[in-house]
Amino acid sequence: MNVKKQRPILGISIGDINGVGIEVTLKALADNRVFKSFTPLIYGHGKALTFYRKLLNLDDFNFTQIRSLEEINHRKVNVINVAEDCPEVIPGVETVEAGKMALEALKAAVNDLKDGKIQGLVTAPLNKNNLNSEDFKFIGHTEYITQVVGARDSLMMMVDETLRVGLVTGHLPLAEVSKAITKERIQQKANIFLKSLEQDFGINKPKIAILGLNPHAGEDGLLGEEEEKVIKPAIKELKDQNKYVFGPYPADGFFGMMHQKKFDGVLAMYHDQGLIPFKSIAFSSGVNFTAGLPVIRTSPDHGTAYNIAGKNIADEGSMRAALLLAADIIYQHEPEHSDA
Repeated sequence: MNVKKQRPILGISIGDINGVGIEVTLKALADNRVFKSFTPLIYGHGKALTFYRKLLNLDDFNFTQIRSLEEINHRKVNVINVAEDCPEVIPGVETVEAGKMALEALKAAVNDLKDGKIQGLVTAPLNKNNLNSEDFKFIGHTEYITQVVGARDSLMMMVDETLRVGLVTGHLPLAEVSKAITKERIQQKANIFLKSLEQDFGINKPKIAILGLNPHAGEDGLLGEEEEKVIKPAIKELKDQNKYVFGPYPADGFFGMMHQKKFDGVLAMYHDQGLIPFKSIAFSSGVNFTAGLPVIRTSPDHGTAYNIAGKNIADEGSMRAALLLAADIIYQHEPEHSDA
């Protein structure tokens, strides 16, 4: 006898209530076709959602308030309050109270994710400047979640339908990038990337391009020695292990000639090297995915955008894509769907 399996629960940590996080979340979920394969659970506060629903005239958005996951309704958008009282919502204004709410939502969602109570997590943007530094001593979401779930390492990956970019170094000052790039780190990040492309995206024998660090990929040592001493040896050892890695490629010519279309992924050496071309190509539909974790986490590829918060002009495309990607990866991990 076939027993219909309940849809997976996808958590959404609401982020800064004074930014665009709630707006793009409500807009993305207002069309219930978006969550036909998952059950949304928003970690935040019902009063904040009600505020934006009225402000933005989103009459099509409805939710049900629950007190615990035992009350989850698989046919509706669920909201669980992470604090007894909701701070005043002031779109576009950075407040300590909003930061505290964002952190409580993130903690609650990550704890439930770690405990297997939800099957995936999408994190709406928060502002690290108004978080309590005593409670949040991390550069960002990625580093926090990586530590809490007990992962040894992770990979920041930007994902779109036509492009996937991974980073050897992430939120690091540019002056520190060169010394942080080691043969071991390149190989570690490349291996996480390749494994994720197979397991999370269902790509058989994935191949990735690895970019150089310096202009013209060092031009045989004339413009820097990292390619000759670090990057090329790392690539050679990966190839010797029968990994499909290629490079190093000069970043400007690589994207200028659209060579990314020849590969399943591109491994950049540092943040802006990978994210500038990615966001130029896929800003409204790109997703930040944290690869290498024992859990599934995505986020939209933009920040709090205080300057447009509450004005009903924020584009929900990236949040919608983040929700759908998380659901797709959950589905990909289910054994019975491996041949689907």
